[in-house]
Amino acid sequence: MKKKSYLLATDLDNTLAGDPAALTALFEFHEESKVEPALIYVTGRHLDSALQLMEEEQLPLPDLWITDVGTSIYEATTLEEDSKWHDWVNENWQPSSILRVASRFPFLHRQDLPHTKRISFTVEPEHAESVHLFETGLKSEGIPHHFVFSSDRDVDLLPERSGKGAAVDYALRQYAAQDVNVLLAGDSGNDAQMLSLPYPAVIVGNAQQELDELPTHPLIYRATTNFAGGIQEAWDYFYDFSGIKKPIG
Repeated sequence: MKKKSYLLATDLDNTLAGDPAALTALFEFHEESKVEPALIYVTGRHLDSALQLMEEEQLPLPDLWITDVGTSIYEATTLEEDSKWHDWVNENWQPSSILRVASRFPFLHRQDLPHTKRISFTVEPEHAESVHLFETGLKSEGIPHHFVFSSDRDVDLLPERSGKGAAVDYALRQYAAQDVNVLLAGDSGNDAQMLSLPYPAVIVGNAQQELDELPTHPLIYRATTNFAGGIQEAWDYFYDFSGIKKPIG
């Protein structure tokens, strides 16, 4: 991974995956350009679910997995978890306290997960505007957390040091070449932290409206093409694959 000049860190559902034809075209584009970027899959799914999606969508094996909205990092071939990241983000994680506060809000429907690396809920559309009451309750009790509400239905409670952006930032420092040319890609609110890192980033054309709230910035490209097509569009926008980054701004 450290030997590769380009790197794509991308969300999976509705970003890289979602349009098989666009996905095929993206990887043909890489092949024709003689570029094989390092791949980091950055997903809200837990690892087993992400591996299942990779098989179903026939996605290539990444170099690194970042799962559960940035709470876990795995080396892709061995599936060995990065223990340094795990220990650091979980140092003050209090899932039982979060569940205690959540029990006061019957509109929260807990997701069935195989672990408590994150605590996740779904809400019905009519209760979306009430989600802030849950966050306020956590803050009033001083419970450390990172709160993510996305797609008007998904509520993710993470260790306060985690999140997709924090995990990608760590992964780039630990695993990637120092001068690697990066592209970040996402479609929803749980990608906002990642897309706000100081690297070229793309919001794909089919993104959730919540990403409209991200400020206009030269490093954030808003694609008109959906799914993997938006990623290809952003490669063309930011890079010419000759090893020279295009002027930004």
